[in-house]
Amino acid sequence: MTRNILLQIAQVLAVLLLAPLLQGIILQFEERVQRGQGPGIFQPYRDLWKLFHKQLVLPETASWLFWIAPIVAFTAMMTVPILIPVLTNFPLPLSDMGDILGGGLILTLGGFMITLAGLDTGSAYGGVGSSRAVMITILAEPTLILVFVGITLLAKAMLPFVVNHLLVAQPAVYWSPAHLFLVAAFFVLLLVETDRLPIHSPTHVEVYMIEEGRILEYSGPLLALLRWGSMMKQFILYTIFCNVLLLPWALSIEGTALGALGAAAALMLKFTLVGCAVVVVETTQSRLRFYRYQEPLAASFLLAILAIISTQLN
Repeated sequence: MTRNILLQIAQVLAVLLLAPLLQGIILQFEERVQRGQGPGIFQPYRDLWKLFHKQLVLPETASWLFWIAPIVAFTAMMTVPILIPVLTNFPLPLSDMGDILGGGLILTLGGFMITLAGLDTGSAYGGVGSSRAVMITILAEPTLILVFVGITLLAKAMLPFVVNHLLVAQPAVYWSPAHLFLVAAFFVLLLVETDRLPIHSPTHVEVYMIEEGRILEYSGPLLALLRWGSMMKQFILYTIFCNVLLLPWALSIEGTALGALGAAAALMLKFTLVGCAVVVVETTQSRLRFYRYQEPLAASFLLAILAIISTQLN
C-alpha cells in the first residue's frame, strides 16, 4: 500500500518536473527544423526560475478572479496525473476518483478559469485572446467528447488503464480502423490544445495571439504558474495520447523503483517521437487565416465519428 502511494506521488512529480523538459525538447527540435540554434532543452526551467523571482505587477482593474485563476489552473494540472497511467499500467490508490472523461473535465476547468481571467481586467488583448480561445473550444470540446465515446465503445470502459491493457493484449484491436481513426482524431486535438495549429503564435503579434493574449496581463510568479501549468497540460495530453492510445507499452508492471524510472525514461522517448511529428506537421504547413481554424477541427470531428461507426460495425 505504501509503495502504491509513493508511486502516486511519483506520477504527479513526474508531470510537475518533466513538463518543462518536454517543452524544451519540442522548442529545440523546432529550432533545428528551421535551421536555428535554439536556447537549449533546459531553457524552460531557467525561464520559470526567472519569473518566480520577478516582481508581481497587477492591473488596477483586476479582481480576486485574476489572482485565483492561475492557482486553480495549476492545481487542476496536478490533479489529472492521479487518474491516468503515467508510470504504471495498473490503477493506483486514487485512480478510481474519476475516469478519462473526468480528467478531461478537470483540464477544461483550468482553461475556463484562464479565459475568465483574460476577460476580468477588461484588456483588449485579453478579450481577443479569450474570445478566440472560446471559438476554438466550441469545436474542440465536442470532438474530444466524441473521442472519449469512441474509446468507451472500443474498450467497453472509460478507465484509461482498461484501454491500455486491451491494446497491449489484442493487436487486432490496436490495428483496427476504429482505433486508428481515434489516434488520428486525437492527434489533431493535440495540435489544437498545445497551440500547434498554424493559426497560433507564441509571439506578441496581435493578429495571431490566442493563448498569449489571455495571459498578457500577468507577470512574475502568477505568470510562472500559468506557463508551468500550460507545460503540464501539454505533458498530460501527450501522456494520454501515448500511454493510452498510440504507444501503450513500456509502463511499470510491478511498480518497482527501477520500473518507474524505466517508465519515465521510456515516456520521454515516446514524447520526443510524437513531439518531432507535431513540429514537422506544424512547420510544413503554411500559416492559415484565423477563420480557417474550423477545418482541422472538422476533420478531427469526422474521424471521431468514423471511429464510432467502425466500433458499431464490428
